[in-house]
Amino acid sequence: PHTGFHIAFKMLDVDGNEHVDKKEFLKLKKIIRNSRVRLPKEDVLLITANNSSASLGAQRPAEEAEGVNTSLQTLFFGRNGEKKLQYLDFRSGEFMEDLQAEVQQMEFLQFSRGMDTMRREDFAAWLLHYTNEEDNQQCWQNLRRIPAGQSISFDEFKAFCLFTNNLDDFGFSVKLVADAHRPIGLAQFKRAVKIATGHDLSDNVLDTIFKLFDMDGDDRLSHKEFLSVMEDRVLRGLKVR
Repeated sequence: PHTGFHIAFKMLDVDGNEHVDKKEFLKLKKIIRNSRVRLPKEDVLLITANNSSASLGAQRPAEEAEGVNTSLQTLFFGRNGEKKLQYLDFRSGEFMEDLQAEVQQMEFLQFSRGMDTMRREDFAAWLLHYTNEEDNQQCWQNLRRIPAGQSISFDEFKAFCLFTNNLDDFGFSVKLVADAHRPIGLAQFKRAVKIATGHDLSDNVLDTIFKLFDMDGDDRLSHKEFLSVMEDRVLRGLKVR
């Protein structure tokens, strides 16, 4: 079935040739941003990428925003906006991998303030960046648990991003390694991640997750609540910063 994004894309594709120019893309982006449709991760990634690249530049007045080229807009439409974007191009696996890599780099640079490593407390803030602050006040308070002076590398960050792209698989993996109805410990969490993604999360990343989401300080967390926060975070990533 067509996704909400593809339907909107086709609405703007007047001549039916599966191409959209820059002006149409900006209109399409606005439609998606205001939509309540639950989009697949590829469509979320596209809009999040454009928002992320915009947020890396200096703050500009709102009236100038529409005239600013983000790095993703330049990639799609060229420096002068003369190219057209074909739907099938960015639905291809290779394009999505390249786009995902660029999104990860932009997000990392934004929260690391352009440095090669990100402070653990900044990584924690990134984790909570798109969450509903009113529903997760305890998580924000738990930021104080994060020790100062420790950093997260870009490779560690990428491994976590891979994990967040496989949340459904992680939820299933938890059932294989633990009682699905009880909070899990760090070792079980780590094993479930490895089963779901084929990769390990670093001790720094794991410890940060547990310090944020372990509400009662017993070194265990409710994976269901954690998944709910992460899934909500993905959806809220559609909003403009």
